[in-house]
Amino acid sequence: MGCKALVLAPALKTSNYLEIVNDLAPELAASPFGQLQARTLPQLRWVIRLGEDTTDGMLNFNDLAARATPASRTQLVALGPTLRCDDPINIQFTSGTTGHPKGATLTHRNILNNGFFVGEAIRLTEHDRLCIPVPLYHCFGMVMGNLGCLTHGATMVYPAEAFDPLSVLEAVQAERCTALYGVPTMFIAELDHPRFAEFDISTLRTG
Repeated sequence: MGCKALVLAPALKTSNYLEIVNDLAPELAASPFGQLQARTLPQLRWVIRLGEDTTDGMLNFNDLAARATPASRTQLVALGPTLRCDDPINIQFTSGTTGHPKGATLTHRNILNNGFFVGEAIRLTEHDRLCIPVPLYHCFGMVMGNLGCLTHGATMVYPAEAFDPLSVLEAVQAERCTALYGVPTMFIAELDHPRFAEFDISTLRTG
């Protein structure tokens, strides 16, 4: 739609991003949505937050679709044919080994190929059901998870809003997942869960 969006988790590790935004733009709390005029962030107009909690000056993501108009939907459809595979789609910030986040600009081709070839590597098909407990604001969930499934017709299973080992075990059993994503600390938490032995995870074949 011609806007630049910065997507952040509400909180990560020791950082509370909502508090940081309020510190940077104290005018936010008293500003009607879409009319923010912050001295330190003059280009920032809209702050949209995830989750069910509400924050003054911010719009909840679930309420965003309700603000759409027929004209905006028409505009969205018209934009589709103008996109090119080499257009930037997002800038992913990564701290690497230095601890200072660096922006990596990714194109449509970059992330689609990444998702596709990861799906090829783990032999995803339309018969697979992938459990995705990793964050969707990260390449792991957004690209390797979502796009990996979309490019292979596989089913996406989201066990919970945030990682919870019990929710993962319940989802794998209930949805008969054939693949599971995660990082070592997640797998350890699942294996160490006191109820681990209660669940049938025999459908898993990859991840």
